[in-house]
Amino acid sequence: MARPIVLGNGNILVGMDDRAQVRDFFFPYVGSENHVGRRDIHNIGVWVNGNFSWFSDQEWQISLSYRGQTMAAEVSAYNERLKVTLHFIDVVYNEKNIFLRSLTVTNHDHYTRSIRVFFNQQFEISQTYNADTAYYNPTLNALIHYKGRRVLLAGGIKERGGKMDEFTTGLFNIEGKEGTWRDAEDGHLGGNPIEHGSVDSTMGFYFDIPPEEKQQAYYWICVGETFSEVEELQYTILHRKPEHIRETTEDYWRAWVNKFDYSFHDLDQRVVEEFYRSLLIIRTHCDNNGGILASGDTAKFQYGRDTYSYVWPRDGMFIALAMDKTGYFDVARRFYQFCNEVMTEGGYMLHKYQPDRSLGSSWHPWYRADQPQLAIQEDETAAMIYGLWEHYKYSKELEFTEKVYNSFIKKAADFLRRYRDSDTGLPAPSYGLWEERYGISTFTASSVYGGLIAAGRFAELLGKDKEKELYFAEAGKTRDAILKHLYNPENGGFYKLITYHGNEPQKDPTVDASSFYGLYRFGVLPPEDERMERAFVLTEERLSNVIPIGGVARYENDKYHFPEQEAEGIPGNPWFVTTLWLTEYIIARAESVDELKRVNKDLLWVVDHALNTGVLSEQLHPVTGEPRSVAPLIWSHAELVLTVIDYLKKLEQLGVKQSNLPVRE
Repeated sequence: MARPIVLGNGNILVGMDDRAQVRDFFFPYVGSENHVGRRDIHNIGVWVNGNFSWFSDQEWQISLSYRGQTMAAEVSAYNERLKVTLHFIDVVYNEKNIFLRSLTVTNHDHYTRSIRVFFNQQFEISQTYNADTAYYNPTLNALIHYKGRRVLLAGGIKERGGKMDEFTTGLFNIEGKEGTWRDAEDGHLGGNPIEHGSVDSTMGFYFDIPPEEKQQAYYWICVGETFSEVEELQYTILHRKPEHIRETTEDYWRAWVNKFDYSFHDLDQRVVEEFYRSLLIIRTHCDNNGGILASGDTAKFQYGRDTYSYVWPRDGMFIALAMDKTGYFDVARRFYQFCNEVMTEGGYMLHKYQPDRSLGSSWHPWYRADQPQLAIQEDETAAMIYGLWEHYKYSKELEFTEKVYNSFIKKAADFLRRYRDSDTGLPAPSYGLWEERYGISTFTASSVYGGLIAAGRFAELLGKDKEKELYFAEAGKTRDAILKHLYNPENGGFYKLITYHGNEPQKDPTVDASSFYGLYRFGVLPPEDERMERAFVLTEERLSNVIPIGGVARYENDKYHFPEQEAEGIPGNPWFVTTLWLTEYIIARAESVDELKRVNKDLLWVVDHALNTGVLSEQLHPVTGEPRSVAPLIWSHAELVLTVIDYLKKLEQLGVKQSNLPVRE
């Protein structure tokens, strides 16, 4: 199940499902720890004159959207049987760790009715159910869940009549107890003041509303490490007023996303809106301590072994690049500082990391074919140097560059120099971009070239002549080896992978979008090179033209989340990232405005296949277009931002005035 709404402030990340129910609540890092369990739902229920319904019931007509160019969600929920509408405006306060929901209840019947709204909290504090405590604090008029250094306070007030009307706590999913949410279904809560173990809690707000009139209430969750901290957060809400907090949060994000006054030329307005939405969604997944999360959507855990709530260095680099190209240098800098601190002494990045800088889970072995090996994807190291150069190019942060040169750039570049296949001169085998196969891939080899070129440029910038010559020379050798060993003269493309069985190399001719893209992105070949042009045509023919809904698959015969019985003869699911790679190449190759006409069409395809809220998934069903895997995938949003910026810059190069671009190369 996707997360069509994500809200955050760099310390917490809240994810909601399509029924407006909270399903993820991360703190103290974006991506760690999730205090809502993978089976848990913060239920919302409504009782009207003896009739009851939860938001999870399909009789509710629920629509979700973001409010303009803000990080505020708007929810409208209408129930024909109950003749009631609930309207929410939800924010995560940009200044403090508060999730706030502004509620308006409308009575659509022709007489005054008693309407009761219930909020249920199901927390799995620090991702374990053991030894949680939930209790009612009468001084604060709030329900508090806590364990150790994690304290969550749920509270609220009515616009008329003050505090919540009823509350209860109880056991949840143990000892035959389903949870206190069941207690709400008769319109009353039992008032149990405390419970421990696996627990939940519920609060109720009661209204008497005349026909076609409205009443308001506010609900919030404050999170911190101590009781005094959450008490102070609730005091902040009551002192500053909930409506003021909501309005100032909207104002802040509207100002943040409009940091620059872009001139979008002829781009469709829906593309423009998606561009701004993508910037905001990206920011929700950027932790204030530097980690950039791949996705906060934890629903995938139910169907696999893990989530996407990790920091992949390569994914993070592309996302940081989008932040750099749009002028948000502070976000990118924090990410590279994060990477500087987690890099191994050997000069390489490991598979993925937790947002707190600890090592993430992995399926890459350290022992293979009776031999030790590095459990790495080498492109994750090489791409970091490339990304750092892009960061310097846009930000001109020379002091930061010098600070990380010896500890990161030189260390990583020296590793790339050493980690070589002696027979071919290519990088030694490692796991590829798609994390599935071990060998020497065109994408990884291209990233190594790009990383070494970037290292040479840094050395030149800082006056380190010997290192400059060394890194440039090694980059040249890598490029020569790529063109000699990875070019496929039979189809005019490039091999996906070289693997070894014994001492014999096996070249995989599978057409892979990353092979084409790596060569272009990392500068192995210029866009106008005839080999790039042939590779583009081949990639489009094999991976795009045969997909009913359009878009571009990762590679031929890709089975990841692929509906085989429904999509015979199709290479794989289309991904937003791979689709936009081809668009970016078209932009780079264009020599006239006429050659850019396809760009708007490609970007509209992305918008048309987003969720209603603008959230982009990882991939799509190739026939129905429904989202597959996680949503949002932040790399998808980053590629849209990169594509738009590249398009605007190309227009400027072609003489179309784009004076409002934030940075220029």
